[in-house]
Order: sequence, then structure tokens, then C-alpha cells
Amino acid sequence: MKTSLKFIIIIIIGLQVCLTASDLIINVDGRNTSSLNGQWEYIVDPYDNGYYNYQLVPHTREGYFANRVPENKWDRIEYSFTDAHTLQVPGDWNTQSDQLYLYEGSLWYKKNFNYELKQGKRLFVYFGAVNYLCNIYFNGIPIGNHVGGFTPFNFEITDLVKEKDNLLVLRVNNTRKREGIPTINTDWWNYGGLTRRVELIEMPKTFVQDYSIQLAKGSDNRISGWIQLNGPDQASQNVSIKITELGIEKQFKTDANGLAKIELEASTVLWEPQNPKLYNVIVESESGKVTDAIGFRTIESTEDEILLNGKPLFLRGICIHEEAPIRGGRANRLEDARTLLGWAKEMGCNFVRLAHYPHNEFMTRLADEMGILVWSEIPVYWTVEFDNPDSYANAENQLAENITRDKNRASIILWSVANETPVHETRNRFLKNLVDKARQLDPTRLITAASDKSSTDGYAYNISDPLCEYLDVIGVNEYVGWYDGLPEKCDKVTWTREYKKPVIISETGGGALFGLQGDALTRWSEEYQEDLYKRQIGMLEKVSFLRGTAPWILMDFRSPRRPLYGIQDGWNRKGLISNFGDKKKAFFIMQHWYDKIESEGF
Repeated sequence: MKTSLKFIIIIIIGLQVCLTASDLIINVDGRNTSSLNGQWEYIVDPYDNGYYNYQLVPHTREGYFANRVPENKWDRIEYSFTDAHTLQVPGDWNTQSDQLYLYEGSLWYKKNFNYELKQGKRLFVYFGAVNYLCNIYFNGIPIGNHVGGFTPFNFEITDLVKEKDNLLVLRVNNTRKREGIPTINTDWWNYGGLTRRVELIEMPKTFVQDYSIQLAKGSDNRISGWIQLNGPDQASQNVSIKITELGIEKQFKTDANGLAKIELEASTVLWEPQNPKLYNVIVESESGKVTDAIGFRTIESTEDEILLNGKPLFLRGICIHEEAPIRGGRANRLEDARTLLGWAKEMGCNFVRLAHYPHNEFMTRLADEMGILVWSEIPVYWTVEFDNPDSYANAENQLAENITRDKNRASIILWSVANETPVHETRNRFLKNLVDKARQLDPTRLITAASDKSSTDGYAYNISDPLCEYLDVIGVNEYVGWYDGLPEKCDKVTWTREYKKPVIISETGGGALFGLQGDALTRWSEEYQEDLYKRQIGMLEKVSFLRGTAPWILMDFRSPRRPLYGIQDGWNRKGLISNFGDKKKAFFIMQHWYDKIESEGF
């Protein structure tokens, strides 16, 4: 028995080496997919006995489920799946079961399916996001792991799939970790589970895996980028780009690594909020094609301006968390995106900050369609372990996966590398390296981060975070009138900056419980929030180098840091809209100001 177990472990180790994560397949909606969404069976595993055997020293990955190899026996007498316990995928487990509302730990998911793979085709399993750490097993074989709760990944299962009764099992663990990205303490709910869609992607043996098709930096008529093939015949293959509306059809040849650099001249209608023009772009190889809707625009910055298509721009924005409107829980549906971005448009926004992590792909694709500019962020948030190489590698990987997925979205103009991180040399080096990585991966967009106001002297605020030296646009979070004095303080505050770069107030505001009435000094009343926003506007209108605002936040969202009984009850109440969709008085203050800016300028 011991010899047999040892042999099985050796097999598993070998398989884990061979079955590494595939490079990300982008534009899932343009592929031949089959959905695995729906009801999945689950087992709650607070002691992690499915993964570890704690009776052995040291603890080994020989738990009930961790070593169920080809015999595929995933059910045990005292530890088995049942269709009496199911969770909807995509979805967080917290809002689907009262018993799991506060749960943090391991949970096992199981899905059975049939699949007839066509001759000469390849099959991948794709996950939009899983929070936070997951181990994936397919037909009893461990096929890989992923760390990070907000970015997509996929694995190839071509050689393992069967026509009948395939078994996909995941261990998902959302335990907060000091070395994690994000770290232990955040101001949003730690929703666990398969929070975004799961798809099977069927592809030819050699296929277009990835591509970058954007205007070259500094040019409004030259499209450049690359096409990456994946497969045994990827070298010296003909690939082409076709944009019928522009009369473009041009071929390129891939190199030994399946990469083709592309460059072509094109006279495009430039994408902008007033006219979010998208072109039907076909990327074709010798064995197949993929179609995408892509807009073309330029984005640059000077000492004082953000320039969209060469014209100065004021970002009329709002921050958004990935909280589902009305029903609550993690937002993951197209309808959620339409509601959230629709509210932003109604307020008069041309810009949203998607805080504090990459949001689902519906948000960025719909922003393309609706003409809403986007700040996209990774969860390097507060006091992460800046001296930990593993934490940096994790952050860089999440940055790379985010940029890989969304680099062709015209709406995204800003990649953000951090939010409210404490200033010290180790942190500065950590974030500078992320800035350099972002520019390496995508030289066409601007780089930012949200900093606290760096120093104060009474009513004089100076923006002096040394990170600003490396950024294109400076983000500053400030809560004058809420955490910092009463609203009347806004009337006396002045702002200066150490670095000559355009500034966005990336957070500001205060809390209010919808329907709570009082005077302008009654905390948590709509009148207090309303007065605060009026005074904030008066203060910000005097900041000459201000080029955008993104108040905190569009809608109330769940947060365990907010327990104030009868007011917060586990919700951050700084939303301009309640979690039930009710607009607070401050919503209309921002709406009026943004309408004024749109018609008269800032």
C-alpha cells in the first residue's frame, strides 16, 4: 500500500510539471465556447482535509481529494459531493448561503459534463476569475493552480477530455494572507468562489491566442502591434488583419515563436466619449479567425493636461466597486455592468475608476460601447509586503493578466499600480518596478496610482509622494470634510504639487444612509453628504492643475470594516446611490456640476 501511494504521488508530481497553465486566450466571446456556468456541487472544507493530511508530519497534500488520480474516486463515505448542496456559478458563495456569509477558507466545487471533441481540435478550460487561490483537477488529474482573485486564466485539457462523464473539481480558498495581493486588510468584502464565468474553449491545433491592435503611441493614423499564434504549426505561418470598413486587409508572417509584428496605415474615426466608434477587426490565421470590436484613439499627458486624441480632457468620473446592484454580492453579469455604467452616464460621467482590482470583462467591453473612459487597477492596496519577492511576483502577474485581457479596449486610458500605499523606499522600488512592467507590456497608455495627500500644513495641502516622479498622471485620495475636519474646512483649503503632472482626485466624499434626514451637520444624513459635496466642488474648482475627479463611490458596497449598527450594518455608505438603487441628494449635486463642466468647461 505504501509503495502504491508513493508511486501515485510521483505520477502527480510529474503531471503537475507537464500540465502548466496555458498562456491566456484573449477575447473569449470571439471564440468557439461552451458554458460550464450553472449549478455546481460543493463541499465546505474549513479544516482543509480534502487537500492536506494533518495526521502526517510534515503536513502533506494527501487529503481526501488532493490525490484522487486516474481512478477518479472523488467521493468518500464521510466526505462526498451531493446535488443537494449546489452553488450557482458564476457567483460568490457568501451571498448564496447564510452559513457561508462570513466564511473564509477552502471550498470544493464539482462539475460533471460530456464533451465530444472534434478530430484535430484542442480544448481549454477558462476561468474568468476565482477568488483567491485555486487548485484545479480534471478527471482525477491535478492540472494546475492559480493565485489572484480578479484575473482570468486557462488550462489545456485536450489529452484528458472524454466523451462522457468528465469531472472538473476545484479547491478554492479565499483566506486572506499577509503576503497576498491584496493583503489581509481591505475595505471591501472578500467574496469567495468561482465569481466569474467558466467556459470550455475549442480551438484548432494552431490558433490565434493573443493580439495587440492599437494606434501607435503618438500617432493617429498608424496601427501597430502583434499577433501571437499557439500550436505546432505556429512558425512561418501567414496571418492577416482585416478591417472591411476601412478597406484594410494585410498579411504578415510569423517568426519561429509564432509572433508576427504588425504595422499599417489607417485613417480611422477616433474613439471618444461623444462618439465611441468601434471597428469590426478580423484576425485570421491559416486555420481560423477571431473577430473583435476595437476602437482607436490616442492618449497622452503633458505637465498640465490629459490629451485624448490631442485635445485637453477633464475626467468627470466616479469610483465603482464590483458590487452587484440591488441583489448584492459580486457583480458578474452584463446586466450588472449596464446598470452601474448607466448610473455613471446618468450622473454625467465620461470616466470611471474601477476600484480596487480588475473588474469583470463585461465592464470594460461595455465601457468601450458606451464611451466611458476607464482607470483599471490591481489590488496593491495599503500595507502589502513590499520587501517580499513572492508578493511582488504575485502583483506583477496580476498586472500582466489584467493588461493581457484588456489591452485592446479603447476605453482604458489608465493602468493603476496601487492605492494608498505607505511611503518608504522599499515601497517606492516595488511600485516603480510595476510601473516599468506596465510600460513594457503596454507603451500606449498612461500610468497612475492613488496616493494619500502627502503632506499638510494646516489648510495647505501639498502633493509630494515620491512615486509621482514615475507616473504620467497623479491620483490623490482626500476626505476633507469627512475624516479630515468638517465640510466647512473645504472652504479654506489650498493645494500645491511637487511634480508638474496632471492630477485626478481619485477619491473624495463622505457617508450617508439613504433616507436619513437631518441638518448639514448631522453625520450620516443625506444633508451632510450633500453639503460636503457642494463645498468639495468649491474647493476643487480652485485647483488649477486638476484634470479629473472620481468621488468615492457610485453605490454603497459591503465591507466588514463598517459595522456601525443601524447605519452601516456591514456596508460602506459613501455611495451616491444606495445598494437598492436609490439616488441620494449628493448624486444630483455631482450631476449638476458635471453638466456644467461639459457645457462650460472646467
